[in-house]
Amino acid sequence: MSVSVFIDGAVGTTGLEIRERLSGRGDVSLLILDEARRKDEFARRDALNDADIVILCLPDDAAKEAVAMIDNATTRVIDASTAHRIAHGWTYGFAELERDQAKRIAGARFVANPGCYPTGFLALVRPLVRDGLLPADALVTVNATSGYSGGGKSMIAEFESGAAATAFRPYALSLGHKHVPEMTRHAGLSHGPVFQPAVANTYRGMVVEVPLHLTQLAAGADRRLVLDAFEATYEGCGLVRVSDDTPATIAIEDDAGTDRMTLHVFAHHDLRQLRLVATLDNLGKGAAGAAVQNLNLMAGLDPLAGLAR
Repeated sequence: MSVSVFIDGAVGTTGLEIRERLSGRGDVSLLILDEARRKDEFARRDALNDADIVILCLPDDAAKEAVAMIDNATTRVIDASTAHRIAHGWTYGFAELERDQAKRIAGARFVANPGCYPTGFLALVRPLVRDGLLPADALVTVNATSGYSGGGKSMIAEFESGAAATAFRPYALSLGHKHVPEMTRHAGLSHGPVFQPAVANTYRGMVVEVPLHLTQLAAGADRRLVLDAFEATYEGCGLVRVSDDTPATIAIEDDAGTDRMTLHVFAHHDLRQLRLVATLDNLGKGAAGAAVQNLNLMAGLDPLAGLAR
């Protein structure tokens, strides 16, 4: 018996990626509306209520409206928007974040898919806060760069037409980005990080960095203790890899085209500094891959079914 799934917003970048991962699977039955019915409110309402699990790939306000259209007590929801990531009654859909997070997701009715930037940030910071290596009141920064597909159709068109006229562009320069509350809440921090996002002229891929002075960490903490915390947290996780290597360079494309994430820890002994780095695909583990992983958990299927490691 297959689980029925309706992707609301299946024509957007994330929706198309999710649909690609689910197509052809015998354990999933996709409910698909043609172009005319997709814009028919009654047909859409029926699909939202007929599906076992709905995946919302919509702007925030539209996602909230879609949830309000579900008038039964059984349809379950995965929301890929920002709308519910710190909302009461929603389970955060980062399966590796806490030791029992996958179990929580499996039993949840409403799951909020994480943002791509927060996924990398939380993977690096949450284990340190939870294990007492990084104080909850630490003041941290996060520098992150994504491929332009993270900006949706308009940004894709801008870069692929040549209108962007740049290889690298910082943005959200006025701070206060909508990802900051999500990062703060789920990391367990008292203060929001200084978030410095940028977009690069490559379609997909992401690098997320958190620089730290050892003085910010608990007494005696060093690169080895940080790596030990990561390895203990992500042991046996099929989609999160902890690297003990220190390559000379890291590329934004290192995990592009996959649904995995790789964590690195670099250190300078004399300067007593660390550079924590996560690479992932903004459309994979940062979006569609996470949604499919959450769907698998909620449906009681192989958590890694349909995902590329």
